[in-house]
Amino acid sequence: MRAMTKAMMRAGMRVRMLSVCVAVALVVFHSGLARADSDAVRKVISDQITAFQADDFDTAFTFASPSIKQIFGDAERFGQMVRNGYPMVWRPAEVTFLETEQVDGAFRQHVLIRDQQGVYYELQYDMIEGEEGWKINGVQVKRASEGIA
Repeated sequence: MRAMTKAMMRAGMRVRMLSVCVAVALVVFHSGLARADSDAVRKVISDQITAFQADDFDTAFTFASPSIKQIFGDAERFGQMVRNGYPMVWRPAEVTFLETEQVDGAFRQHVLIRDQQGVYYELQYDMIEGEEGWKINGVQVKRASEGIA
């Protein structure tokens, strides 16, 4: 009876250890995926800003989601909107990526931008993943708090 109890205890311990190992592996795997997605999201935003700086609105437009493309119709109108409405994105002096959040399967990337006049803005990029990878689905801008540098 004791031998059977010890064998059952060892088997139970192995099952618990296996469960812990699987749980750790899932956490590591999930954080690896999140990190890969975060890197991909940042690259899309960075590449679009680079295109804006070169006045390459055709390339910049490729990073927009289908719904954004539908709203503006073509790269020329999109570029005009960015030049007029988002000059800090069109010609940033400095770009710093902040935290990334996952919201309902999408990513939200926070970015701190300093414009040519030295004013800081916090931008929230809403990103969606589609067949062609991550796309920018909207940007909200607010002037950053005083004291940021």
